[in-house]
Amino acid sequence: MFAQIRARLGQQAEDDIAWAEGLGAPPSAEQFAREAIFVICNSGMRATVAQGIFERCMHALRSATPVIEVFGHVGKAAAIEHIWANQEALLSGYLAAADKLEFCASLPWIGHITKYHLAKNLGADVAKPDVHLQRLADLQGVSAQALCEGLAREVGLRVATVDTVLWRACSMGVLNSHTAEIAA
Repeated sequence: MFAQIRARLGQQAEDDIAWAEGLGAPPSAEQFAREAIFVICNSGMRATVAQGIFERCMHALRSATPVIEVFGHVGKAAAIEHIWANQEALLSGYLAAADKLEFCASLPWIGHITKYHLAKNLGADVAKPDVHLQRLADLQGVSAQALCEGLAREVGLRVATVDTVLWRACSMGVLNSHTAEIAA
């Protein structure tokens, strides 16, 4: 079934696989901050909307403009500014952390689900139990992590890669997360 999903997604799957297989620890404090800010911007929003917000936030940070001027969510704006201002210490803390997920959860505006998103983007081999992955996992009676681990072993890819491809398939309507059926 994974091969069918991959084929249906075509080049998008290949791009997602190349990206996810290449994930690793952030090479710089700024990259760490960018990943955390990206996840905060994405929390509770469609990816297409969040991308524009993220870009406006990064522009504000680089031009020393208060983030609240470009992103009206007070809590998220404050979290973004905190992460940007403390990026060196936060990267050091992340790299030293024995439990990367719990470190991610300690950051402002990173919650019980988004900690998986951030940890994955920072190189941890985890599956994010978002609505789509959790539905698929529930159909199998397992966790999202266990679902992706099993598929990863079968197809020879990272857990984070399988997560990304399944999420993309669901978000694009190729895979129905309610039924686990591939769309006609």
